[in-house]
Amino acid sequence: MGTRCESCGMPLNKDPKGGGSETDGSLSTRYCSICYTDGAFRHPDVTVEVFQKHCVDALAQKGMPRIMAWAFTRGIPKLNRWKNA
Repeated sequence: MGTRCESCGMPLNKDPKGGGSETDGSLSTRYCSICYTDGAFRHPDVTVEVFQKHCVDALAQKGMPRIMAWAFTRGIPKLNRWKNA
């Protein structure tokens, strides 16, 4: 099991649901529940740039300074979901 979501980079141990869900209802070991539900990405047609901005906005909305949120999301394009995007 990976330690971080391969879509957003969130540590899977911080996911309140323990990870996303597969089509058979089992727990995903690669993606968090925010990014992945029922075997599919929740935002399948988004570009990595738009997704990265969405993540920065979400972290800032939770009280994280935007510069820190930006630093946390810099690695998103290198994650497995985005490597061939």
